[in-house]
Amino acid sequence: MKSNYIKIWGAQLCILASLFLAACDTLTQLGSQVGLGTPTEAEINSGLKQALEYGTSYASDRLSQEDGYLGNLAIKIAFPEEAKKVENTLRSIGLGNLCDQVITSVNRAAEDAAKEAKPIFVAAIKEMSINDVKNILMGENDAATQYFENKTTTSLETKFKPVIEGSLEKVGATKYWGDVVSQYNKVPLVKKIDPDLTSFVTQKAIDGLFYEIAKEELKIRENVTSRSTLLLQKVFGYADREKASGTTTP
Repeated sequence: MKSNYIKIWGAQLCILASLFLAACDTLTQLGSQVGLGTPTEAEINSGLKQALEYGTSYASDRLSQEDGYLGNLAIKIAFPEEAKKVENTLRSIGLGNLCDQVITSVNRAAEDAAKEAKPIFVAAIKEMSINDVKNILMGENDAATQYFENKTTTSLETKFKPVIEGSLEKVGATKYWGDVVSQYNKVPLVKKIDPDLTSFVTQKAIDGLFYEIAKEELKIRENVTSRSTLLLQKVFGYADREKASGTTTP
């Protein structure tokens, strides 16, 4: 009996020790950021831009890889909404493979276009004023993403559209889409369709890009371990403290 009591007591001590060490680790992380002090205006400017350049570059690089769009269920490009009936009809008459070819090819086109995004974001970051930087740092969790949507969407459309158009031709999407439309329009009593595939894929490619950028932004705002440099730790640690205290002006 005494032996069992000692074992139970020992196990409880181990659990308490583990909890204590975990708490110490958390306090150490927070303490190290507090110990970095208040960043200067120049450090805030440099730190936020560093984070944004990393996040946008990482997102565009990842999406430009093979299956960057096709293998990501959150942003994978499917048939246009007005063409869902087309897809369902064609699959029901044994033309599912043709539908799959369209889906693969439009996602490949988006992956090609994503390569063009990085310099557009870099330019937008360089143009940021210190007020833009402060507003983003102290703003909502998607403040940077919203900024990029406002500042870069037109440039992205201009850059993406010809790339996607060329890529759709290269990977055969235009032909596959033409075949799909042709086959569907042969079905008796259906309403004939011919949506603009290039514009549709361009918009979806841009939507997917901003979706990934928003994920990267949230990660660095909420995850201390994502702040990979002392400067990022100092700037975002400061922002965390200011928000926690109810202060929103750096």
